[in-house]
Amino acid sequence: MSRPLRLLLVDDSLMDRHLAEEVFAEYAHLCEVTTVSSGQEALRVLRTPESALPDVVLLDVNMPGMSGFEVLEAMKADPWLVQIPVVMLTTSNHDHDITRAYTLHASSYLIKSLSFQDFVAQVEGFLEFWTRARLTSWPDAVS
Repeated sequence: MSRPLRLLLVDDSLMDRHLAEEVFAEYAHLCEVTTVSSGQEALRVLRTPESALPDVVLLDVNMPGMSGFEVLEAMKADPWLVQIPVVMLTTSNHDHDITRAYTLHASSYLIKSLSFQDFVAQVEGFLEFWTRARLTSWPDAVS
């Protein structure tokens, strides 16, 4: 069996991070989640040579200091990070935010559900998609 999917969750909301950690913990056999609370911290983790790069970054849009868009832009400008898929995970359903995310080459845009059951369903769908994508198209050499 291949290794679990490595995820980096970037969200300034402590409550949202705890909720995500609780839900992802149910799928620990499928994924390993690292959480950080800011865009600056995310880039520091991503650029640390001894850290294993995540398979996917889950990135909040609206954060103080450095927005998710700024993090996404920095990642896509960095040759070491450009290939990492970024999924925007946010409460913003504004068309201009969605358009901007895809213009900056986000892989997907998920709107955070207010319902716990809906969020669990989002996580299940997310994990199924990204686990299959990694198994079918990513070499294990990246491990």
